[in-house]
Amino acid sequence: MIQRLQTLWLLFAAILAFATFNISFFSGYLLVDNIKQFQRFTAMSNIFLMIFTVVVCVGSLVTIFLYKNRNLQFKVSLILFALSLLNLVFYYMGYNKLIETDRTVGITAVIALAIPLFLLIAARGIYLDHKLVKSVDRLR
Repeated sequence: MIQRLQTLWLLFAAILAFATFNISFFSGYLLVDNIKQFQRFTAMSNIFLMIFTVVVCVGSLVTIFLYKNRNLQFKVSLILFALSLLNLVFYYMGYNKLIETDRTVGITAVIALAIPLFLLIAARGIYLDHKLVKSVDRLR
């Protein structure tokens, strides 16, 4: 059923993942050939980060329509949760490449931190739905 609450959580995760392509996680100066260059770090800054973000975004949208197979929907949402955590690792690795005194984390970093949270809440809702259906099946 599309009208379940976890559909909203998956949709929010997809929207926020899409937003990370334009909104910077942090910014600062990177030392390239002894020249300081200002860099905004978004999901487009690293190829692996871009690929994983696209997978999380599209995967969240596809997972919404797997409502007939709750086991698969639950597994896919947990895989997307792991990928979104891997995204955070790539963000952290990029943050450490910047010069220490000239780096700032933006308030928009909350967006990237909210994606795994929304995916985890959606997975919990899918699990609870599956548990409810199993208990009703036992009563029949």
